[in-house]
Amino acid sequence: MNGLYESAGFDPAVNLAIEEALLLSAADAPGLFLWQNAHTVVIGRGQNAWKECRVDALGEAGGTLVRRTTGGGAVYHDLGNLNFSFVMPKALYDVARQLQVIRRAVAAFGIEAEASGRNDIVLKGSGAKFSGNAFRITQQKALHHGTLLVNVDMGNLGRFLAPSQAKLAAKGVQSVRARVENLAAQAPGMTIPALKEQLFDAFAQEYGPARRLDWQTALDPALLAELEAKYRAWDWTFGRTPAFDITLMERFAWGQAELLLSLRHGMVLEARCYTDANDPELAARVEQALAGSPFTPQDLAARLRAAEGTEMPNLAEWLAGLRV
Repeated sequence: MNGLYESAGFDPAVNLAIEEALLLSAADAPGLFLWQNAHTVVIGRGQNAWKECRVDALGEAGGTLVRRTTGGGAVYHDLGNLNFSFVMPKALYDVARQLQVIRRAVAAFGIEAEASGRNDIVLKGSGAKFSGNAFRITQQKALHHGTLLVNVDMGNLGRFLAPSQAKLAAKGVQSVRARVENLAAQAPGMTIPALKEQLFDAFAQEYGPARRLDWQTALDPALLAELEAKYRAWDWTFGRTPAFDITLMERFAWGQAELLLSLRHGMVLEARCYTDANDPELAARVEQALAGSPFTPQDLAARLRAAEGTEMPNLAEWLAGLRV
């Protein structure tokens, strides 16, 4: 029997764990999973976290950054956004059919939509994007998931997805900024619960009878716990960041310091320091201290505080306050 799943929680690590567990489960019938995240930026598997998101600003605002297993660009989720996941046997995986479910659901609210390229669903006529999609295929099954902007806070979307001012020369994939629009602007009566019902109905129309299933009883608890831990781990979200370089510069009472950091998997692979300070050995000590450090303001500062030199406290204070 085709399955309809829904998460009542808003924790991105839990929701992504449910989604991946559905993909890895033995069930061979089509399934649709609907879920929401609260105040979250989700980046694609191949993306640079620091390039796509104001990481510190998001954290200070109580938000969460997570990396998904699919490709594509960075997206902002709040409770005005509904996420969908088609988990399909490979034999039935058909992006056009899956998109037809979305189109039929929003058509119930008087909205005409069409696919744009391979990854987006847009409003017919204006071309404004309301859904970004991403994909993953395993040996037996396939995942097609995406966002549905219903009444998202567009101010936060722009605030947290704006890249840092730090000069990054990244090998990661930078998101394409697109014109976006909330569905509620076209259909003021649309609500998240009403859209969920239309999506479940449209899925059943496309794939045949479906029943609501409890993911908590359908999925292996040990697998769910393992996947949730993965999505919460620093190594998954930041450690998978592609190689990139960053240049940092600051002036102090004793002179100027410029740091060129080469990073891989979220770690400082190599540090170069240029300074006009009187201490001729300062640059070498800074380079030695920072090499191998995780790329977080706290870790960088701690490395410098532990190093010798009267300038180190100033450098540590600077890096501790770094906005990345």
